[in-house]
Amino acid sequence: MKLIRAYEADEAKVEQFLKSTPNVKKESLMYQGYVVEIDEKIEACFVLEEMEDGIYWLKQLFITQNKAAKLPVLLEAILTLAKHQKAKRVFVHSHQPVVDILLEALQFNPQKEEVFVDKYKNEQGNWWSYHVS
Repeated sequence: MKLIRAYEADEAKVEQFLKSTPNVKKESLMYQGYVVEIDEKIEACFVLEEMEDGIYWLKQLFITQNKAAKLPVLLEAILTLAKHQKAKRVFVHSHQPVVDILLEALQFNPQKEEVFVDKYKNEQGNWWSYHVS
């Protein structure tokens, strides 16, 4: 599994991946996102955006269905990347109960009322945060 800045990845592979993922915002991905190459093919992507000093928001996390079992490993790799970027906290907004279970297992904490969560309200889903050590 390789994490590659989207703008440094093979353009043909990125385009092929984006054709099958219409919900991913290409501009945001190419500007500040990463693609994940598994077995020479792009199978996932994400944007880890710094919102405030040391506070990151994991956005647009997507993994293909046939590689979904690698999601826990991908999340661990993203947290390692966040640590290298000197993140203090990483926030995630989850839309799926199975992702909530995974985040809880990875020691993310549910968020209800907090400055960051209130600032970026979403009606559906749950907010989680992880304290990067």
